[in-house]
Amino acid sequence: MGDFNIGGSANFCFCAVGGSSGRRRPRGRLVCRVTGDEVVDQAIASLRPDFEKVDALVQNNLGRVLDAFQEHRVGSQHFAGNTGYGHGDEGRDVIDRVYASIFGCESALVRVQFFSGTHAIAAALFAALRPGDELLSAVGEPYDTLEEVIGSRGDAPGSLAYYGISYREHPLLPDGTADIAGLIEAISPNTKVVLIQRSCGYSWRPSLSVATISEIIAAIKAVNPNIVCFVDNCFGELTELREPTHVGADLVAGSLIKNCGGTLAPTGGYVAGRRDLVKAAANRLSAPGVAGGPSLGFNKQFLQGLFLAPQIVGESLKGVKLVSRVMSELGYSVNPKPEDTRTDIIQAIRLGSRERVLEFCKCVQRNSPVGSYIEPTAGITPGYGDEVVFADGNFVDGSTLELSADGPLREPYIVFAQGGTHWTHWSLVLRQIVDEIGPYDQ
Repeated sequence: MGDFNIGGSANFCFCAVGGSSGRRRPRGRLVCRVTGDEVVDQAIASLRPDFEKVDALVQNNLGRVLDAFQEHRVGSQHFAGNTGYGHGDEGRDVIDRVYASIFGCESALVRVQFFSGTHAIAAALFAALRPGDELLSAVGEPYDTLEEVIGSRGDAPGSLAYYGISYREHPLLPDGTADIAGLIEAISPNTKVVLIQRSCGYSWRPSLSVATISEIIAAIKAVNPNIVCFVDNCFGELTELREPTHVGADLVAGSLIKNCGGTLAPTGGYVAGRRDLVKAAANRLSAPGVAGGPSLGFNKQFLQGLFLAPQIVGESLKGVKLVSRVMSELGYSVNPKPEDTRTDIIQAIRLGSRERVLEFCKCVQRNSPVGSYIEPTAGITPGYGDEVVFADGNFVDGSTLELSADGPLREPYIVFAQGGTHWTHWSLVLRQIVDEIGPYDQ
């Protein structure tokens, strides 16, 4: 058997993975008839130092979460839920305070009534914007599901555009990074809110580190300190030692079926930041003067999920780093690269064809605990402008902290892998992906 080298100098044998027909492929570090087991095992061995760094991150973030639980004296009495109007729901209120402490901000709103990250983001945007104001995106196009909220796609009643709120996007630099100097020039007298999307979404760009977000916010505030800096924090919570609210973000929002829910929250979302903006978001979610709303018995799941979140986010970080290593060694373009510092739990792989995207998702679904017998198919999903395929055989429908993969079926055919309660779950999936998809071959 020929040599297989991960992370070192290339050994080109120009043979096939899994025994398929050989062909010269000058792009990758290729192998002679190696199996998925061999590829993945060597990738794991090469990543051991990286995994130790993730463990250190988990320990620090778990300490931050534990400090917040202790500071606010979380007890079993807070597990009880409430119904109806939700008056006197102590568990709901302590969860808000715990989140505010973890995020280092004045206030937080954590509610089961938010049924997606997009829902929480919409409430935050409407909280900060009024007719005649302008929303400016700092990093190009937002995630697909926000386009209808903004009104840049479609003509749905109730969008920002419907209420006379204008919108502009400032493009990224050619290398996909934020154009901070150009962004400052793009700010107009009507700019009220700058939207900073932390994760890459369905774009091929680097996700934004907290350090980069800090630079963007500082530059904006130097021009106009009254501009609201809002961060879409989805997929990014607990992946670094700080959150955007620690570095000046006025408001952040996210989903509880992503990082902070720890895979236990069955639904929900959060908004955190300045007290006045959080209160305005609460009024948008419900109505002025009706207080917090009922927690409906989900307090224990929210609290326990939050406590587990640092560890599960760490497992996800290890898993997607393994995805990046394996797929890059097979010759595919990946974002981020295996050696890159991570600021979210998403791994993008440019597969180059519709068939490969579908096959990747089928492999994920076949190795899922729920619905492994289901074959993912492409279709139109509410909120998306293109056909999208999803592989998410998970316990919580749509959970992306659980192992999952999805992507729009459009050029250049990128699949987005994320989540994983155990990094070893990705190890199992990748063994089949290597054998089924094989190395990059145009």
